[in-house]
Amino acid sequence: MNSIEQIGKAMIIGGIVLAAVGGLLMLSGKIPWLGKLPGDIMIEKKNFTFYFPLATSILLSAVLSFLFWLIGRK
Repeated sequence: MNSIEQIGKAMIIGGIVLAAVGGLLMLSGKIPWLGKLPGDIMIEKKNFTFYFPLATSILLSAVLSFLFWLIGRK
């Protein structure tokens, strides 16, 4: 297999991954608890809002790590 074929396959896989992430982002608004977990930090001031979804990030990281572990086993 030459390097151009490898680059082509990598680009196709990257496109599929980007499409999947885009689909998940579109659906994320329909999950009411996502981004509003206990542990997500939100500071609202008069003209300033700071939001850091700490608990949501940890949960998504754990789920993705588990999925990639399952895929890697095969």
